[in-house]
Amino acid sequence: MIGKLRAKLIGISMISMLVVLLTIVGTINVVSYQKIISDADSILSVLEENGGKFPKMQPPPTAHQFDGKPKYKSPELPYESRYFSVALDTSGQVITSDIKKIAAVDEEQAVTYAHTVLEKGREKGFVGDYRYIVQTSDTQTLIIFLDCGRSLSSFRSNLITSVWVSFLGLTAVFILIILFSKYAIGPVAESYEKQKRFITDAGHELKTPLTIINADAEILSMDFGENEWVQDIQNQVKRLTGLTEDLTYLSRMDENQSALQFLEFPFSDLVSETAQSFHALALTQNKEFHLNIEGNLSLRGDEKALSHFITILLDNAVKYCPEGGTITLSLEKKGRFICLKVFNTTDSALPQNLNQLFDRFYRGDQSRSSQIEGYGIGLSIAQTIVLSHKGKLSASSADGHSLLMTALFPI
Repeated sequence: MIGKLRAKLIGISMISMLVVLLTIVGTINVVSYQKIISDADSILSVLEENGGKFPKMQPPPTAHQFDGKPKYKSPELPYESRYFSVALDTSGQVITSDIKKIAAVDEEQAVTYAHTVLEKGREKGFVGDYRYIVQTSDTQTLIIFLDCGRSLSSFRSNLITSVWVSFLGLTAVFILIILFSKYAIGPVAESYEKQKRFITDAGHELKTPLTIINADAEILSMDFGENEWVQDIQNQVKRLTGLTEDLTYLSRMDENQSALQFLEFPFSDLVSETAQSFHALALTQNKEFHLNIEGNLSLRGDEKALSHFITILLDNAVKYCPEGGTITLSLEKKGRFICLKVFNTTDSALPQNLNQLFDRFYRGDQSRSSQIEGYGIGLSIAQTIVLSHKGKLSASSADGHSLLMTALFPI
């Protein structure tokens, strides 16, 4: 359990860190990419307004001539920008092409880019590393391309760098969390170990007085005959003995699951043999009991623990099934799993979250005044046994008046 808690702490921490890093890195790179597009579109709008060329530079204005509204931000912009344009008629034929301001594209490539843009049918976008804008008139279509290769190359480098830095940071955090998580859950582990030790020790200590009380009650019954007081003492001793045994068993399962002996055995036979005793019990209580067991199914596991698991499910089904109700046990192979299902009708109130049924000491009757015996620990033991076999136990209800327990064991 402590190992699972530590793994969950590491998992939650790493997922939180990953979300934060993705948010930061994603936001930075998206903003950077949008800035490239915005700057490119600003330059293309100047080219569009002037027929695919930059306007001629005017002499620098004097102080009294300056109106504060330059054509573009930097006078070096026309010399820094690499661009070309292609004009097409309404039928898609090339009218003119201007490639004077770019060396990486010849006339044939320029025309190819233009036709690609026409096929896309968009007014703005990218063709490779070239940002384009389409200007349409009654007589022609002018497509202007701006080389954004340098900016996009820098963006890609920054993106790769940020991803690698994030990955290395995430790895470093992962190593640190593994190293320090042991200290973080140390108090919880210590408390849990003390709890298990107390349950185990208390179980052993209670066995002796309970045995003595039961023996004394038997002597009293022999000396004074059977009476309700002696019978009540024996019943309560039996209940307490069962509780201490369940607590000790659960504590041992949590403490050392490696003590289980995993061997291949006929699982169909075990289920059938265990169900027979409950079949007779159900009939005496006027409850229908149906078996649907697929034969010759084998499973690798601890036979004693799995027998205890089946007993818990069937005992729970018989207890909570009302008179005249139905109990069904089925066993079948489903793909790579062996599926065991125990169904029973019930009059007991089921929780909205059926996973509560596997909580230790949970009972549907919270007042604990129910006439049905039990301490709400059986299903917790059943789940522990299934998990120790790498399986999964779940509860479901189709109508709120029935309960279906489903266990899946990997073959």
